[in-house]
Amino acid sequence: MASGDLERGTKNRGHNTSFYYVETSDKQWTSWLIPMFVVANIAVFIVAMYVNNCPKNNLGFYGSCVAKFLGRLSFQPLKENPLFGPSSSTLEKMGALEWNKVVHEHQGWRLITCMWLHAGVIHLLANMLSLIFIGIRLEQQFGFVRVGIVYLLSGLGGSILSSLFIQQNISVGASGALFGLLGAMLSELLTNWTIYTNKFGWHESRHLPADARVKSRHMAYQYVLLLVAMVLLIVGFTVGLVMLFRGVNGNDHCSWCHF
Repeated sequence: MASGDLERGTKNRGHNTSFYYVETSDKQWTSWLIPMFVVANIAVFIVAMYVNNCPKNNLGFYGSCVAKFLGRLSFQPLKENPLFGPSSSTLEKMGALEWNKVVHEHQGWRLITCMWLHAGVIHLLANMLSLIFIGIRLEQQFGFVRVGIVYLLSGLGGSILSSLFIQQNISVGASGALFGLLGAMLSELLTNWTIYTNKFGWHESRHLPADARVKSRHMAYQYVLLLVAMVLLIVGFTVGLVMLFRGVNGNDHCSWCHF
Protein backbone atom coordinates (compact mmCIF):
# COMPACT_ATOMS: atom_id res chain seq x y z
CA MET A 1 0.00 0.00 0.00
CA ALA A 2 1.36 3.41 -0.89
CA SER A 3 2.49 5.70 1.85
CA GLY A 4 -0.14 8.20 0.78
CA ASP A 5 -2.82 5.82 2.06
CA LEU A 6 -1.31 5.89 5.52
CA GLU A 7 -0.32 9.49 5.93
CA ARG A 8 -2.70 12.41 5.71
CA GLY A 9 -1.73 16.04 5.56
CA THR A 10 -1.00 18.94 3.32
CA LYS A 11 2.38 19.63 1.90
CA ASN A 12 3.08 22.93 0.21
CA ARG A 13 5.78 22.84 -2.41
CA GLY A 14 8.58 25.17 -1.60
CA HIS A 15 7.78 25.09 2.13
CA ASN A 16 9.40 22.92 4.79
CA THR A 17 6.39 22.81 7.11
CA SER A 18 3.66 20.16 7.05
CA PHE A 19 1.07 18.54 9.34
CA TYR A 20 1.00 14.77 9.56
CA TYR A 21 -1.87 12.61 10.78
CA VAL A 22 -1.62 8.88 10.95
CA GLU A 23 -4.74 6.76 11.10
CA THR A 24 -4.63 4.30 13.97
CA SER A 25 -6.93 1.81 15.58
CA ASP A 26 -9.02 2.97 18.51
CA LYS A 27 -7.29 2.54 21.81
CA GLN A 28 -9.53 1.14 24.50
CA TRP A 29 -8.81 0.53 28.14
CA THR A 30 -9.84 -2.69 29.79
CA SER A 31 -12.81 -2.01 32.05
CA TRP A 32 -12.34 -3.44 35.54
CA LEU A 33 -13.22 -0.63 37.96
CA ILE A 34 -16.90 -0.35 36.98
CA PRO A 35 -17.44 -4.13 37.31
CA MET A 36 -15.80 -3.90 40.74
CA PHE A 37 -18.19 -1.10 41.71
CA VAL A 38 -21.10 -3.27 40.61
CA VAL A 39 -19.85 -6.25 42.63
CA ALA A 40 -19.25 -4.01 45.65
CA ASN A 41 -22.78 -2.58 45.52
CA ILE A 42 -24.30 -6.05 45.25
CA ALA A 43 -22.14 -7.33 48.11
CA VAL A 44 -23.13 -4.41 50.34
CA PHE A 45 -26.79 -5.06 49.58
CA ILE A 46 -26.44 -8.72 50.55
CA VAL A 47 -24.73 -7.70 53.79
CA ALA A 48 -27.54 -5.22 54.49
CA MET A 49 -30.15 -7.95 53.98
CA TYR A 50 -28.19 -10.27 56.27
CA VAL A 51 -28.04 -7.61 58.97
CA ASN A 52 -31.72 -6.82 58.42
CA ASN A 53 -32.82 -10.40 59.27
CA CYS A 54 -36.52 -9.85 58.59
CA PRO A 55 -37.78 -13.13 60.15
CA LYS A 56 -36.27 -12.14 63.48
CA ASN A 57 -36.72 -8.38 63.55
CA ASN A 58 -40.04 -7.90 61.76
CA LEU A 59 -42.68 -6.84 64.26
CA GLY A 60 -45.57 -7.68 61.97
CA PHE A 61 -47.13 -4.22 61.79
CA TYR A 62 -46.95 -4.22 58.00
CA GLY A 63 -47.45 -7.93 57.40
CA SER A 64 -45.10 -10.84 56.98
CA CYS A 65 -41.70 -10.99 55.29
CA VAL A 66 -41.48 -11.47 51.53
CA ALA A 67 -39.64 -14.46 49.98
CA LYS A 68 -39.35 -16.32 53.27
CA PHE A 69 -37.44 -19.13 51.56
CA LEU A 70 -34.42 -16.81 51.61
CA GLY A 71 -34.26 -17.06 55.39
CA ARG A 72 -32.70 -14.08 57.07
CA LEU A 73 -32.15 -12.56 53.61
CA SER A 74 -35.90 -12.27 53.04
CA PHE A 75 -37.37 -8.85 52.34
CA GLN A 76 -39.40 -6.54 54.50
CA PRO A 77 -43.20 -6.51 53.94
CA LEU A 78 -44.11 -4.67 50.75
CA LYS A 79 -46.22 -2.18 52.68
CA GLU A 80 -43.06 -1.17 54.50
CA ASN A 81 -40.62 -1.38 51.59
CA PRO A 82 -42.14 -1.90 48.11
CA LEU A 83 -38.68 -2.09 46.53
CA PHE A 84 -37.94 -5.54 48.03
CA GLY A 85 -35.29 -4.53 50.50
CA PRO A 86 -34.40 -3.99 54.16
CA SER A 87 -36.01 -1.72 56.72
CA SER A 88 -35.13 1.93 57.06
CA SER A 89 -33.63 1.24 60.49
CA THR A 90 -31.22 -1.26 58.93
CA LEU A 91 -30.21 1.20 56.24
CA GLU A 92 -29.65 3.84 58.89
CA LYS A 93 -27.50 1.41 60.86
CA MET A 94 -25.48 0.56 57.74
CA GLY A 95 -24.67 4.20 56.96
CA ALA A 96 -27.64 5.77 55.18
CA LEU A 97 -27.56 9.54 54.76
CA GLU A 98 -29.44 11.34 57.53
CA TRP A 99 -29.17 15.09 57.88
CA ASN A 100 -29.37 15.21 61.66
CA LYS A 101 -26.59 12.66 62.14
CA VAL A 102 -24.33 14.35 59.61
CA VAL A 103 -24.77 17.89 60.93
CA HIS A 104 -25.38 17.48 64.66
CA GLU A 105 -23.67 14.17 65.40
CA HIS A 106 -20.64 14.80 63.18
CA GLN A 107 -21.09 11.66 61.10
CA GLY A 108 -19.84 13.10 57.85
CA TRP A 109 -18.75 9.66 56.68
CA ARG A 110 -22.39 9.01 55.81
CA LEU A 111 -21.92 11.28 52.78
CA ILE A 112 -19.75 8.49 51.34
CA THR A 113 -21.32 5.30 52.70
CA CYS A 114 -24.83 6.15 51.53
CA MET A 115 -23.86 5.84 47.86
CA TRP A 116 -23.06 2.15 48.35
CA LEU A 117 -26.44 1.34 49.89
CA HIS A 118 -29.71 0.65 48.07
CA ALA A 119 -33.28 0.58 49.28
CA GLY A 120 -34.17 -2.67 47.53
CA VAL A 121 -33.64 -5.08 44.68
CA ILE A 122 -35.49 -2.86 42.20
CA HIS A 123 -33.42 0.15 43.22
CA LEU A 124 -30.22 -1.88 42.97
CA LEU A 125 -31.01 -3.35 39.56
CA ALA A 126 -31.94 0.02 38.06
CA ASN A 127 -28.73 1.64 39.26
CA MET A 128 -26.42 -1.26 38.39
CA LEU A 129 -27.81 -1.68 34.87
CA SER A 130 -27.36 2.04 34.29
CA LEU A 131 -23.84 1.86 35.71
CA ILE A 132 -22.92 -1.02 33.40
CA PHE A 133 -24.30 0.59 30.24
CA ILE A 134 -22.81 4.02 30.93
CA GLY A 135 -19.74 3.31 33.05
CA ILE A 136 -18.08 0.49 31.12
CA ARG A 137 -18.04 2.46 27.88
CA LEU A 138 -16.60 5.53 29.62
CA GLU A 139 -13.93 3.49 31.37
CA GLN A 140 -12.92 1.87 28.08
CA GLN A 141 -12.68 5.32 26.56
CA PHE A 142 -11.00 7.34 29.32
CA GLY A 143 -9.50 4.83 31.75
CA PHE A 144 -10.28 3.87 35.33
CA VAL A 145 -8.64 6.89 36.98
CA ARG A 146 -10.83 9.53 35.33
CA VAL A 147 -14.00 7.48 35.59
CA GLY A 148 -13.31 6.62 39.24
CA ILE A 149 -12.77 10.28 40.12
CA VAL A 150 -15.96 11.34 38.32
CA TYR A 151 -17.96 8.58 40.00
CA LEU A 152 -16.79 9.33 43.54
CA LEU A 153 -16.94 13.12 43.27
CA SER A 154 -20.39 12.98 41.70
CA GLY A 155 -21.60 10.62 44.40
CA LEU A 156 -20.30 12.97 47.09
CA GLY A 157 -21.92 15.95 45.38
CA GLY A 158 -25.22 14.10 45.19
CA SER A 159 -25.00 13.29 48.89
CA ILE A 160 -24.41 16.94 49.76
CA LEU A 161 -27.42 18.04 47.72
CA SER A 162 -29.58 15.31 49.26
CA SER A 163 -28.59 16.47 52.75
CA LEU A 164 -29.50 20.05 51.91
CA PHE A 165 -32.95 19.26 50.53
CA ILE A 166 -33.99 15.98 52.20
CA GLN A 167 -33.71 16.55 55.93
CA GLN A 168 -36.62 14.57 57.31
CA ASN A 169 -35.87 11.18 55.73
CA ILE A 170 -32.88 8.98 55.07
CA SER A 171 -31.30 8.82 51.62
CA VAL A 172 -29.39 5.99 49.91
CA GLY A 173 -28.26 5.09 46.41
CA ALA A 174 -25.68 5.75 43.72
CA SER A 175 -27.90 8.04 41.65
CA GLY A 176 -25.63 11.06 42.13
CA ALA A 177 -22.61 9.09 40.90
CA LEU A 178 -24.59 7.80 37.92
CA PHE A 179 -25.72 11.29 36.94
CA GLY A 180 -22.09 12.36 37.10
CA LEU A 181 -21.10 9.63 34.64
CA LEU A 182 -24.04 10.56 32.44
CA GLY A 183 -22.91 14.18 32.50
CA ALA A 184 -19.40 13.11 31.51
CA MET A 185 -20.80 11.15 28.57
CA LEU A 186 -22.94 14.08 27.43
CA SER A 187 -19.97 16.43 27.77
CA GLU A 188 -17.96 14.15 25.52
CA LEU A 189 -20.69 14.14 22.90
CA LEU A 190 -21.08 17.93 23.00
CA THR A 191 -17.40 18.70 22.60
CA ASN A 192 -16.87 15.90 20.03
CA TRP A 193 -13.16 15.80 20.60
CA THR A 194 -13.02 12.06 21.29
CA ILE A 195 -14.58 11.35 17.92
CA TYR A 196 -11.53 12.80 16.23
CA THR A 197 -8.93 11.47 18.64
CA ASN A 198 -10.27 7.97 18.11
CA LYS A 199 -10.18 8.19 14.33
CA PHE A 200 -6.83 9.85 13.90
CA GLY A 201 -3.64 9.38 15.85
CA TRP A 202 -0.72 11.75 15.98
CA HIS A 203 2.86 10.74 15.30
CA GLU A 204 5.28 11.07 18.13
CA SER A 205 8.09 13.43 17.33
CA ARG A 206 10.56 10.65 16.58
CA HIS A 207 8.31 9.35 13.79
CA LEU A 208 7.88 12.71 12.05
CA PRO A 209 10.19 14.50 9.67
CA ALA A 210 12.41 17.07 11.34
CA ASP A 211 10.55 19.98 9.77
CA ALA A 212 7.03 18.76 10.64
CA ARG A 213 4.79 20.42 13.21
CA VAL A 214 2.31 18.35 15.19
CA LYS A 215 -1.10 19.89 15.66
CA SER A 216 -2.51 20.06 19.20
CA ARG A 217 -4.97 17.31 20.13
CA HIS A 218 -7.37 19.74 21.82
CA MET A 219 -8.98 22.99 20.82
CA ALA A 220 -8.49 26.18 22.83
CA TYR A 221 -12.14 26.30 23.92
CA GLN A 222 -11.78 22.89 25.54
CA TYR A 223 -9.08 24.18 27.88
CA VAL A 224 -11.33 27.12 28.71
CA LEU A 225 -14.22 24.76 29.49
CA LEU A 226 -11.90 22.66 31.67
CA LEU A 227 -10.86 25.72 33.69
CA VAL A 228 -14.46 26.89 34.10
CA ALA A 229 -15.56 23.41 35.15
CA MET A 230 -12.80 23.17 37.78
CA VAL A 231 -13.73 26.56 39.23
CA LEU A 232 -17.43 25.65 39.36
CA LEU A 233 -16.61 22.29 40.95
CA ILE A 234 -14.52 23.81 43.74
CA VAL A 235 -17.00 26.62 44.39
CA GLY A 236 -19.98 24.24 44.33
CA PHE A 237 -18.46 21.80 46.81
CA THR A 238 -17.27 24.59 49.10
CA VAL A 239 -20.63 26.36 49.20
CA GLY A 240 -22.53 23.08 49.59
CA LEU A 241 -20.42 21.85 52.50
CA VAL A 242 -20.52 25.21 54.27
CA MET A 243 -24.32 25.36 53.95
CA LEU A 244 -24.66 21.74 55.09
CA PHE A 245 -22.60 21.99 58.27
CA ARG A 246 -24.23 25.30 59.15
CA GLY A 247 -27.54 23.48 59.17
CA VAL A 248 -29.02 25.41 56.23
CA ASN A 249 -32.20 24.02 54.70
CA GLY A 250 -31.86 24.19 50.93
CA ASN A 251 -35.62 24.33 50.45
CA ASP A 252 -35.67 27.78 52.08
CA HIS A 253 -33.47 29.15 49.29
CA CYS A 254 -34.96 27.35 46.30
CA SER A 255 -38.68 27.79 45.74
CA TRP A 256 -38.84 25.46 42.70
CA CYS A 257 -36.86 22.47 44.00
CA HIS A 258 -38.81 21.35 47.08
CA PHE A 259 -38.87 17.68 47.98
